[in-house]
Amino acid sequence: GLLIDDAIVVRENIVRHANMGKTHFQAALDGTNEIGLAVLATTLTIVAVFLPVGFMGGIIGKFFHQFGLAVTVAVLISLLVSFTLDPMLSSIWHDPHHHGDKHRGPVGRLLDWFEASLDRLAERYVGAIRWSLGHRKTVVASALAMTVGSFMLVPVIGGEFMPAADKGEFRLTFKTAAGSSLDYTEAKAREVEARIRAVMPEVKTIDSKIGGGSFGAGRNEARLSINVGDKQQRERTLFTLMPLARQAALQVAGIEVDSVEETGQHGPPGKPVNLGVRGSDLQQLQQATDQLMAALRQVKGVSDVASSLSDADPALNVQLRRDAAANLGVDLARVGNTLSVLLGGSTATTWEAPDGENYSVRLQIPRDERAAELLDVLTVPGKRADGGEAQMVPLSQVAAISPATSPRQIERTDLMREISITANISGRSSGEVFADVDKVLKQLKLPPGVVLSQQGERQDMQESLGYAVQALAMGVIFIYMILAAQFRSFTLPVTIMVALPLAFVGVFVALLAFGSTLNMFSVIGIIMLMGLASKNGILLVDFINQSRREGMSRLDAIVEAGRVRLRPIMMTSLAMIFG
Repeated sequence: GLLIDDAIVVRENIVRHANMGKTHFQAALDGTNEIGLAVLATTLTIVAVFLPVGFMGGIIGKFFHQFGLAVTVAVLISLLVSFTLDPMLSSIWHDPHHHGDKHRGPVGRLLDWFEASLDRLAERYVGAIRWSLGHRKTVVASALAMTVGSFMLVPVIGGEFMPAADKGEFRLTFKTAAGSSLDYTEAKAREVEARIRAVMPEVKTIDSKIGGGSFGAGRNEARLSINVGDKQQRERTLFTLMPLARQAALQVAGIEVDSVEETGQHGPPGKPVNLGVRGSDLQQLQQATDQLMAALRQVKGVSDVASSLSDADPALNVQLRRDAAANLGVDLARVGNTLSVLLGGSTATTWEAPDGENYSVRLQIPRDERAAELLDVLTVPGKRADGGEAQMVPLSQVAAISPATSPRQIERTDLMREISITANISGRSSGEVFADVDKVLKQLKLPPGVVLSQQGERQDMQESLGYAVQALAMGVIFIYMILAAQFRSFTLPVTIMVALPLAFVGVFVALLAFGSTLNMFSVIGIIMLMGLASKNGILLVDFINQSRREGMSRLDAIVEAGRVRLRPIMMTSLAMIFG
């Protein structure tokens, strides 16, 4: 749609000159000459917008690098063609319609009707221009009101990093209690499967994966991939079914739902809400994490709030009393070795079974027996008597056991311990949820020495928006420079660039009408629009300037420009819209 714009404008102007009675050769020469600078300016404004897009940074830059460069090179080649091949062909290929050869058949009649309609529209447009010039304050006030009103639609539209897609499959992840066996987790997965099938007849298949996590995780984790088929074959959307699956899973006792998310998403993996709590004191970090998680649960649209602290395995904490051990002559290394063997286990020997197979014999205290009373039974040698025999000391005299948890991994960022808090978003747009999360974070009083950092989708959105605004600003500056050079004026380009903010009216109304959001792709669309919105103004202002140089009054030049340039503007706009 974009590549034929230059050719349309040049060809239309050549036809206009031919209709004045000039030969086709002269019409091609004069028509191209007259419109050349305007066409050059329109093409360069598109280059000015797409070139910065090709060199944006971040994730958004990776997506649109080739796109920006391809469009830039393609429109420059189309400009070359419209200045060389098109005028040459126009000078030797005559339009039979203008040599008494009328269009025939239904297609011919349709073309004649379309052309006559354009002429009628041009005459009515002249009336609209004259009215607008007579009611300037009303027109300016209306334009301002529409622009401001459209920006007020932004909170209703909402924003996200990537638009969600209904690909007919979503993933539900849950955890059982830390330390659960594989069989127990599998039994819970079967129960979740049964409940989901009961409330969702759309389910085609459920693929369950038990375990397989990293850092020792696995036995207490399950991931269910639920296929609900093609969206054309069901009445309910994927985003209606996902909350139902969540509710079904929450009815199963003994599990904690970690996340429910669509599969095949383009964005970065993981939950969209991701906050890092950093500091050096673990107790303060835990306190801040509990505060923050409680606050996040109050935000509407936030679900599945979890922290990396919850991924901890049950453990026994053995606290040694060093003074008592020294008085009793107990070797601390021996205490450590004894506990390591009896609690952690040690292969003592091998046993050959009657079938000839060898089995390792592992010395270890059974899990059920590992309690505080165990220390009264276990003894280690202490001071030796005069006869050489060692005095056996119960471990309870030099150590104490208490139940605890052991983190699977210790995260550090910038030399500080970090606890990650993650959450999903459901029922609201990411932009609305992040705005509410920001309000919560401002009201929160964190302990001294604790630092908060925003990560996840919010970080990606802010980064991408920053790069997009930077590219847009560069594009607008380049457009102004190109127009100032062409019209040899610092004020005339402003009249053309007034169209840029007005273009947002169409943007926000269209996004609202089609239920879309402000995301990475719509932001790129807005940047593209900045290059296209100034094209029509260039054609009008260029014609007005030429008419005034020929002695026409300003009012008549504006009206005539609207009438003459309506056809190429309509044709190029329709070509882009249908493209």
